Amino acid sequence: MSVFVIGDLHLSLGTDKPMDVFRGWENYVDRLKENWNRVVSDSDTVVVPGDISWAMKLEDTKTDFRFINDELTGNKIILKGNHDYWWATAGKMNSFLADCGFDRIKILNNNAYLADGVCVVGTRGWINDGTDAFDAKVLAREEGRFRMSVEAGLKLGGDMIAFIHYPPLFGGEKNEYILRVIKEYGIKRCYYGHVHGRASHAKAFVGEYDGTMFRMISADYIGFMPELIQ
Repeated sequence: MSVFVIGDLHLSLGTDKPMDVFRGWENYVDRLKENWNRVVSDSDTVVVPGDISWAMKLEDTKTDFRFINDELTGNKIILKGNHDYWWATAGKMNSFLADCGFDRIKILNNNAYLADGVCVVGTRGWINDGTDAFDAKVLAREEGRFRMSVEAGLKLGGDMIAFIHYPPLFGGEKNEYILRVIKEYGIKRCYYGHVHGRASHAKAFVGEYDGTMFRMISADYIGFMPELIQ
């Protein structure tokens, strides 16, 4: 068994918002499926850190979730991205997944999972500038959610790895709220997405910072190929 990661699927199989209009996203659903099913086995786990479906309501995600559950191999752990407007309470989403028979999708929401020795923790995150009162409030809330996830992960054991939708480090900016938790709990690896396009890709931090390795895994950045973690 192995653990993979890929972010920002931006599926719109049940809505009319195709990503194919953007450079580098041509025929991306077929490319994603071919790559995914070539490297991921049925017993593997894939973490998807946000921006999963363009649907606006939870019930409108069915076509996208059916594709993820039935046509992509392995088990999936998903967390919220800034475009996942359909995201609801964990209880509502878990009931929805169960009722639809989407038994290969789990929600990362103030909790943690152990997958083949990897302790999966994380949260959506937020922009890195907390000088505005509203942004500071959201950043503090995301820090709290991240802590809840990490505390849940401590009870599971394993190699704790953080998955954040927004980049904690980007273009010289730092999300001190997220970085504080990473440092406090000694998390050595962090994967994030959200960033698209060559110009933005160039600003994304990839490498070691303060003892933690950071890696960007937006789908277009890694060529719509799930990246092996462990």
